[in-house]
Amino acid sequence: MYKLSELESWKSARQLRIAISELVKSFPADEKFRLKDQIVRSSRSIPANIAEGFGRFHYQENIQFCRIARGSLYETLEHLMCAKDEGYITAEQFQDLNDQVLECLKILNGYVQYLKKAKKST
Repeated sequence: MYKLSELESWKSARQLRIAISELVKSFPADEKFRLKDQIVRSSRSIPANIAEGFGRFHYQENIQFCRIARGSLYETLEHLMCAKDEGYITAEQFQDLNDQVLECLKILNGYVQYLKKAKKST
């Protein structure tokens, strides 16, 4: 039996969430309840949905929560683009986090493919 803490997709999403939490500390105070809140929420949604899916009994439910997590990854990426456009982060910071988002997406897509194959074999 696997533990959530061993799941690569969750670990990757957790690292992204931590990076985002650190990043937003430098955002302007007037963004506290706007962009800062949105990006924190979307980045928290990624590992939370992976965890919720992991706790489900059926492969299809797990896959659905992974799809929701994937949507939150893209939402987080959009918020990062907005932060770059507004001058809250540098192009280099954006690129580093974009790379992290893409790596997280790659791992999550691999996990979904694994779940699909496992579902077919049952």
